[in-house]
Amino acid sequence: MDFTDIDTRGVVLLGCGKMGSAMLAGWLDRGLSPAAVTVLDPKPSDWLRGTGVRINTDLPAAPAIALIAVKPQMMGDALPALQSLTDTLFVSIAAGTPIAAFEAAFGSDARIVRAMPNTPAAVGKGITALVGNSAATPADLDLAGQFLSAVGEVVRLDDEDRMDAVTGLSGSGPAYVFHMIETLAAAGVAQGLDPELAARLARATVAGAGALAMTGEDPAQLRINVTSPNGTTQAGLEVLMAELPDLMARTVKAASDRSKELRE
Repeated sequence: MDFTDIDTRGVVLLGCGKMGSAMLAGWLDRGLSPAAVTVLDPKPSDWLRGTGVRINTDLPAAPAIALIAVKPQMMGDALPALQSLTDTLFVSIAAGTPIAAFEAAFGSDARIVRAMPNTPAAVGKGITALVGNSAATPADLDLAGQFLSAVGEVVRLDDEDRMDAVTGLSGSGPAYVFHMIETLAAAGVAQGLDPELAARLARATVAGAGALAMTGEDPAQLRINVTSPNGTTQAGLEVLMAELPDLMARTVKAASDRSKELRE
């Protein structure tokens, strides 16, 4: 990524918790100069202090991008710190906070991108959905995508309303997978395995299956590939497939519906 213009204009990071730290680490690994970054965080970590970025100092007047990574309940107190910025693209990764809230803070003509990363971004394996307001240009979306790709894949939405479905699927989805690992391990214990061994087998199975799924082959075909007729996998799938599709549909819907409730 070419940071020439970015290094000159600067970057502001509002909030540097787990997700903000993951973003910052990705930017620095890709060659962004620490001197170009100003971080505003009330409790900077030792790691943050060791990065060489500017912490809790005066902001550049017109940074290229300001990434907002504070919790939604802190937004009212935190956003005024950015209201003096000009000609800046505002990018929010705050869950559940709509674009309208940022337009109210920065003006309807402000260029705003709302993004929803998920927790695997902390290890560079996330996926982030983004959508811009009417003032955001295609170049703005490209810039936001470049910064967000530091922690994984990026996809674009046509409509902010779809962010609720994204929240229900990929935003909350890691928790569903973690619970599957828990229950898969517990099922192994029920069949006589040592708990530590069962947990190790479950984690590696899910991680390995995920890596195979990321090759791009149709997941249905991958399932077929491992399912011998009348074999052990088929026996297990006959139980799982009778219930999982409806259960997963209801799970994602419940999370999506709650996302809608929280922004209303």
